[in-house]
Amino acid sequence: MSGRLEGKVVVITGATSGIGQVAAEALAGMGARIVQIARDRERADAALARLQEIAPGVRHVIHYADLSRLADMRRVGRDIAIAEPRIDVLINNAGAMFGFRQLTADGLERTFALNHLAYFVLTAQLRERLVATSPARVINTSSDAHRAGTLELNDLQSERAYQSGNWEWLRIGGAGYRVYGRSKLCNILFTRELARRLDGTGVTANSFHPGFVATHFGDQSGGLVAFGVRIAKRFALTPQQGAETLIYLASSPDVQGVTGEYFVRCHPATPTVAARDDEMARRLWEETARIAGP
Repeated sequence: MSGRLEGKVVVITGATSGIGQVAAEALAGMGARIVQIARDRERADAALARLQEIAPGVRHVIHYADLSRLADMRRVGRDIAIAEPRIDVLINNAGAMFGFRQLTADGLERTFALNHLAYFVLTAQLRERLVATSPARVINTSSDAHRAGTLELNDLQSERAYQSGNWEWLRIGGAGYRVYGRSKLCNILFTRELARRLDGTGVTANSFHPGFVATHFGDQSGGLVAFGVRIAKRFALTPQQGAETLIYLASSPDVQGVTGEYFVRCHPATPTVAARDDEMARRLWEETARIAGP
């Protein structure tokens, strides 16, 4: 894969705004055909129009799904697998942080469902297409927020994790941030185990930290979390800066064959000890597969 991406197909979530939008448009400018998954039709229509302006004549497409719902995760994955004979890059980028514990229609904690389970299910649905296209790449958006996260397999739905006192707010910004950090820890562990399971297929898997970026992220968190995020955004990176590592991982020949790594500023970095626990990565995979179902 070279810096030019003519003939390549990139599937990306969370690309109607923020770093996902910047990356999708940059990759389209390199010649890639973009297949987006989006929930908001108005924002998706605007995103598609921008892509068509950048690369007229290329058949960019959008599939609609709520990636916090298991049925939607499975359906959109199946639809894309049927529609796309090749997938060169899969970018799992959609995510959010919530100040209060919320449950999805499936009874799952919303941060877990959107930030981790959707990565797992969509990748599983598209695995055959990626392997058939190899060399191919899977890129998972994580964060240095994983340093605030701890993983308890018997509390993946964060019933206990959302219980915090004043000290928790002072130390890490509250339970919502801790649960978000847990999901980002899951992203790194999932990436490591995925890389192990894809060994020998020609498909690589890497995660990355975009930095703290001034986007819509955190706007819907609610309460003190949303207030703190709005204040912090005054000192944040631009979406263009935050997208640099994502674009690099999707397009650069320098990372061809590199797998299982965590990148910061376009370079491999060392995550926490917990994020390098391969036994926990294996156990998380098995428990996530159980929750996801057949």
